[in-house]
Amino acid sequence: MASTIPDPCPGTGTAQEAPRPPSERAGRVEAHGIDHIPDRERHGRPRQLFSVWAAANVNYLSLVIGGALVLMGLTLWQALAVIVVGNLFWLLTGLLSISGPAAGTPSEVITRAVYGVRGNRVNNAIVGWLISVCYFALNLAAAATAAFTLVEKAGVTAGTGVKTAVVLVVAALTLAIGVYGHAVIMKLYLPITLALTAAFAVVALAVFRHADFAYVPAEPLTGTELWGVLIAGVTLVGSGPLSYTTSADFSRYLPRTTPAKAIVGWTALGGFLPSAAVCALGAFAATAVDMTDPQAGLEAILPGWFFPVFLLALVLGTIAVNALTAYSAGLALQAVGFRIPRSRSVLLDGVAAVSLTLYGLLVSDFLDTVSNVLQLTVVLLGPAMAVYATDIVLRRNRYDGAALMDESPRSRFWYAAGFHPAGAVALGGGVAASALCVNTLYTGPVAGVLAGVDLSLPVGTVVASVLYALLVRNAGDPRTAPGPA
Repeated sequence: MASTIPDPCPGTGTAQEAPRPPSERAGRVEAHGIDHIPDRERHGRPRQLFSVWAAANVNYLSLVIGGALVLMGLTLWQALAVIVVGNLFWLLTGLLSISGPAAGTPSEVITRAVYGVRGNRVNNAIVGWLISVCYFALNLAAAATAAFTLVEKAGVTAGTGVKTAVVLVVAALTLAIGVYGHAVIMKLYLPITLALTAAFAVVALAVFRHADFAYVPAEPLTGTELWGVLIAGVTLVGSGPLSYTTSADFSRYLPRTTPAKAIVGWTALGGFLPSAAVCALGAFAATAVDMTDPQAGLEAILPGWFFPVFLLALVLGTIAVNALTAYSAGLALQAVGFRIPRSRSVLLDGVAAVSLTLYGLLVSDFLDTVSNVLQLTVVLLGPAMAVYATDIVLRRNRYDGAALMDESPRSRFWYAAGFHPAGAVALGGGVAASALCVNTLYTGPVAGVLAGVDLSLPVGTVVASVLYALLVRNAGDPRTAPGPA
């Protein structure tokens, strides 16, 4: 798939590719964690990033989100417009990814320049690890549910023991990719992308045969109510790309001379195209079947022989996205201060996520609580991505990877007692502004004044970005001013 799409930016293949070191071959566990990747070990081409992000976005969640937009009361074409606008946030994910080759370190280390050595540990503990593990658990539960249906169609009763075994098998496959690491991800994700694309193409044929292309709800939304749902829809779709504040993790092995435009282009396209297409497919499906239960709804229109294949595709897509989540969460755990190999940190993430999943599926509705809480993560993730992106622009993407590895009080990124005031204040201000505008699990005062319109995403990101830029420029600190970090 990646090889047939024209290069989105000039200079894609111009970077000099170094020989791939033994530690970065697909058959071996990746040796590097959050440590700096020296230039002699850099390799790869930016077009490889397309399949990494594509495989993670041809998935069940995108299908559900697309259907949800129609269920929220939008017309089909309003939903499609929201899907396009919301997925434009993949450009920010692409922008963050250019810092990887510049620094030769993952996002979890680069953000020491933003928050300070100690401040970044707090950032990684919450944004990098806790939220990632919760997403891992929710995605694992979704994959397990599809797998339970598959098992029952094979004639096996999905009792507690079978469900536990299914969760463990899906988790093991996911963690195997995360443990082996970067080289395996780069090797596997192109064939995974192609397989998932083929499966969802069959789904698309079935959906388009039944879809109502002129769909309008019985009582169309108007006025303030319509704008509220449109903005909420953009936030829902945009929460996907905004959750990837760690995109540099997957680009950091590229040569330092790799063109930034190519990195942004291939990353953004890899996220935008499949996410928009699958979300749109969910919206079309919602005009024909009941998408409150997507599996049951789609089963009614899919060929009988294909439904088990569709369930397998749902499981495979979830494994692909969760492997990226587990990989980055493992790096975050190292960046928090756990002095353990990356492979073990990934396994610890898996243990935590599997425990949450089994408890939620077999004991209580705990995952529903986690899901509700994660609806508010855009309040944190939007400002966090905005601050990171603003730092990249202010520094002109000039990061000293070796200097970023210094965690001592002598570090250039120690700032004030290990915290960078500009980063902390900007993030805190953005989160506070966003929280005032929320209308998800609660109605903030600003949303109340605006008759329920939720402006948390645009307000939080703008406030965080402007605050950081103003504070950095006013401080006149050479460590944060434009130029080499």
